[in-house]
Parts: sequence; structure tokens; C-alpha cells
Amino acid sequence: MLRGMRKAGQSLVGKIIATILFGVLILSFAIWGIGDIFRASAPTTVAQVGDTEITIDQVRNAYNNELQRLGRQFRTVITPQQARAFGLDQQVLSTLVTEAVMAERARELGLSVSDQLVARSIMENPAFRGADGQFNRALFDQALRNASLSEAGFVQEQRLAMARIHLAEAIAGELTVPLAAREALHRYANERRTASYFVLTPQMAGEIPAPTEEQLQSFYNERKSAYQAPEYRAVSLMAVDAASLAKPESVSDADARQRYEQQKARYGTPERRTIQQITFSSPEEAEAAFNRIKEGATFDAIAAERNIAPQDLELGTFTRAEMVDPAVADAAFALEQGATSGPVAGRFGPVLVRVTQVQPEAVRPFEEVAGEVRAEIAQERARNEIDDLHDSIEDMRASARPLAEIAQEKGLTVVQVPAVDAQGLDKAGNPVDIPEREAVVRAAFASDIGVDNEALRRSGGGYVWYDVTGIEPAREKTLDEVRDQVATQWREDQIAQRLAEQARQLTERLQKGETIEAVAQEINAPVKAAADLTRNAPKDDLTAEAVGRIFSIPVGQAGNAANGADTRAVFRVTGATVPPFVTTTQEAQNIENQLRNGMSDDLLNQYIAQVRQELGVTINQQALRLATGGEI
Repeated sequence: MLRGMRKAGQSLVGKIIATILFGVLILSFAIWGIGDIFRASAPTTVAQVGDTEITIDQVRNAYNNELQRLGRQFRTVITPQQARAFGLDQQVLSTLVTEAVMAERARELGLSVSDQLVARSIMENPAFRGADGQFNRALFDQALRNASLSEAGFVQEQRLAMARIHLAEAIAGELTVPLAAREALHRYANERRTASYFVLTPQMAGEIPAPTEEQLQSFYNERKSAYQAPEYRAVSLMAVDAASLAKPESVSDADARQRYEQQKARYGTPERRTIQQITFSSPEEAEAAFNRIKEGATFDAIAAERNIAPQDLELGTFTRAEMVDPAVADAAFALEQGATSGPVAGRFGPVLVRVTQVQPEAVRPFEEVAGEVRAEIAQERARNEIDDLHDSIEDMRASARPLAEIAQEKGLTVVQVPAVDAQGLDKAGNPVDIPEREAVVRAAFASDIGVDNEALRRSGGGYVWYDVTGIEPAREKTLDEVRDQVATQWREDQIAQRLAEQARQLTERLQKGETIEAVAQEINAPVKAAADLTRNAPKDDLTAEAVGRIFSIPVGQAGNAANGADTRAVFRVTGATVPPFVTTTQEAQNIENQLRNGMSDDLLNQYIAQVRQELGVTINQQALRLATGGEI
């Protein structure tokens, strides 16, 4: 077509026609303009709330801050896919919209916050206070840098936040909680019930015949989604850490012995001594006392003269490293057991020291720990080699060399995982045994076949390289694959249906006035009494579900409920008690606070919803995806 247009343009008629066409084009540009061709650009506003715009940068900053907070909380990196699965983008936007709604209404009402009030709130913020409890300018500046905010921007944010808070307090501040509401919550929390009951067991359902093929097929068809095989991925991985690279046999005997001597205390128990001391007010007093000991006086006699009780003489039993005073330590560890030192210039005054017991050091000989020492040295050396090895392997990966080939050249091992699901389980339901299992599985399911993946760092140092080599999509299992499982569940379902119907009939008899003892005797079920039941809490052989059902029925009435996986309880409520509600107790205050907070939240949410409707909120989903790194 292009060639035909060129040929036509070479003739006289063609040139005339072309001139006319170009004239029409020029006229159309003059009428409609050509600015849109050059002005086309990505959106900058994510949401419009009244006159307030929420920009892409605002959403991006809030979103990234929340990602980092969650990462610190869960001690892991939150991927964009996980964040979207959590609905984090919508949560962040909802928060920003709510803040904008409140700010708009505060502006309309003419609410403002003085400079003095804003300054005081910043000065009193604990995050900006130093060790002395006073405002610290350096901490304030550092917080602004971390948040990528200017001082003026932060002050403006504080002003708007305080205006929003004042508006919220005016709407839903100190609400009065009705006494009836407090009493109702007190009753709900503190009511206690008693009931008589008996339990229907699977044996009471009678004989369940084997299912027919049609019954099995129908049961399976109704529950196909329950028999889902998860997606499995085949993964090849190669792990490197100090232990795998270490070569203890390369560590010489001399190096091992040197390390042993340097860290001998690690291979046994160091010497410990039980030490006593007498403190004197002057060196002269200490010297005089020591001379008396040399002449025959005892250490204990000197202590008694100075009114020092025997228990106050004891410093304790220490290693040399554990002692606070180096001078006393040197003196004590130079004495024989039972000997007394001369005057020592201790940290807290002149002292005489006596050693009452010596526990000798017990260190394992070098020959016994040589293997440990060599392994430790070898791993230290290997740690220094890991980064160089990482760079070398990355260069080989960049050349599209497969992991198996790299492993063979570097003397490493490749682990083949034929199938693993997103929970890290193999097809038998067992956890796969691989390094950094959670991180590797999470990364593998975020990757694809043929993707050049970044190496994962190991928690103890080192790296894991991985490739996704196969993907087995999730699918519904066929009846033949799960026949035994379906047959078992069909039988359980039949038992549950029979017990439910039996329980219904027995409950009707109780409601018509028959005693629970008479009804239970017919099916040889023992009647039990349950006392002091609390709402939704299991008791004896009653599950929380059954107890919850007991609390839903008036006193004197009968009912039944599932009681665990395969039994059913039939009961009559025999009593209910509630302690009196005393408004002056701490419990009553807690109930009032709980209700006030709930009522305040409900009132504020309703107010925000109404104002949001009045102001009008528009959201640009494309801009939201741009702000949160989603696909356009």
C-alpha cells in the first residue's frame, strides 16, 4: 500500500490530490489542535477528595513505609505480590482518603491549630527526646531525614493531623454509655450456666452400608473443589555456606594448637576461687592487721574485732575474669588455698584477702578437641571466601551456564526437588529438606521456568542459587485418585446426618416434657451434669461449640449441637446465674471503656462515610497501580 501511495504521488493528478489531503489535515489540526499529542503523560493524582488531591508520591511514600513496617514486624521481606494479596494498597489508600475527608471538613468548619500548640506537640513527642528527657534537635532532624520530610512539611502534617484529631474528638469524644448497655455486656461476659446432657456417638448411628458407585460419584461431584491437588514446582538449588566450603584437613597442626592456646578457656572450666576480704579505712590499719596475722592472729579474729559478721566476709566464688576489682583479683589468684594476702590497694579502699577454696581449672586436652578447633578455623577461612565465590558463580550464571555444570566445576552439590507446593511440602505431605526452605519456596513460586534468579542470602551467611525447572499446575483430583478418601468422608457424612436427625427427634421429646433421664436411657447414653459453664469455653467433654449453643437457649429449654468431629450433644439448660453489676468496680470501668471506644469508632466511621459521600471521592486505579508498583 505504501509503495502504491508513493507511485500515485508521482503523477500530476496524484500531486493535486495529495495537496488537497494535506490541506484538509492542516485545517483539522487548526480546529482540534495538536496539543494532546505532546501533552500525553502519566496521571499524577490517585484520588480526589473534595478539593484535596492525593498524589502518587503521597501514596507511594505511605505504601513503602507500611511495607517496611510489616517487614520489620514479621522479620521478612514483603513482596509486591504478598502486599497485593493482603490488600495493602487499598488499606493505605483508604487511610489517606479518610485523612483527606477529615481535613476537608475541618477546613470547611474553619478549624485551625496555633503555631504554639504545634510546636509544643513536637517538643513533647517522646520520639524526639534524648537520654535527658529533653527535646533533642539532632533526633528530630534525623527522623525528618529518614521520612524524607522537610521541617516545614512535617510541621504542616502535624497541624493537619491535630486538626483532624480535634474534629474527631468533638464528634465522638467522651460519650455517655447507657447503664443498660453496660449491664448487658456484664451479663454476656459473666453469665454462668448449668445443663444436663448426653452424647450421641458414631456407634449410635447404626450400621452404615458401603456406598454405591453412584453415591460416591455424586458425593465427589458436589465437593470437587475439596479434592484439589496444589500447584507443584520442580526446583534445582545449590547452597553455599562456610560449613560446606570448610576444609578442616587443610588446617595445620601448628595453627590449631595456636588457636587452642589462645582460647583454652572455651574448652573447659576455668579456675574458680572462693574469696573473703576485710576492708580498712587506711593502708596503715591494713598493714597493722596483716602484721598481727603474721604474728599468729587469725583472719577471723581480725574480722571479729572489727564487728564483721562471718557472712559479710564472703565476696563469693569467681573466676579471675568475673572479678570487678583487678587488684583484688591479682592478689586472690596468687594465693594458696587458706592463705591471706598482704594489704591490697583495692578500688574501694585497702583490703586483706583470703582464699578459702580453690576449684582447679578443668580443660580438655588438645588431642580431644583438635577436630573442633580445625573445623572452626576452616569455617572462618571459608567465610572470607564466600563473597569471592559468589561473584565467580554469578559470572558463570551470566554466561547461561546451568547449575549442574557450575556445581561440578566448583566442587559443590546440586539438590533436585522434583515437586514442592507453596507450603514447602512434597506430594506425600512432608516438608522438603532444603536449606532456607521458606525463602526458597516463596522465591520459587514468585519466579518461572527459565528465569535468571538472584541468589538468596542464607540466614547464617552464604547463598542459595535456584532454578525453577518444572511447573505442575493445580488441578482437581479424579475420583479414582481419592476414592478411599471420598468413601471415608461419605461414611462420616452419613453418620453425621443420622446423628443430627436422631438428636432432633430426641430434642423434640424433651421439649414435649419427657425427662432427659428417660430419653437417654432408651439409647443407653449416660446423663451428665455440666456446672459453671462459661460462654464459648469448652468444659469436660463438651466442646466450645456445644457450650455456645447452651448459652443461646432459654433456661428450661432443650437443644442439641455438634460436639466435635463425630459426636452430638443433646441437652437441657437447667440454670443461669449472673453476679450483680456494681458500677464502682474496675471491671465495670473496663466494660464502660470498651463500650465507649466501640461506640466512638462506630459514630466516627458513620460520620466519615457521610462526609465522604457529600464531598465526593474519585479514585484513579491506574495511578494507584503506578504508586504501588502494580501492573498497568
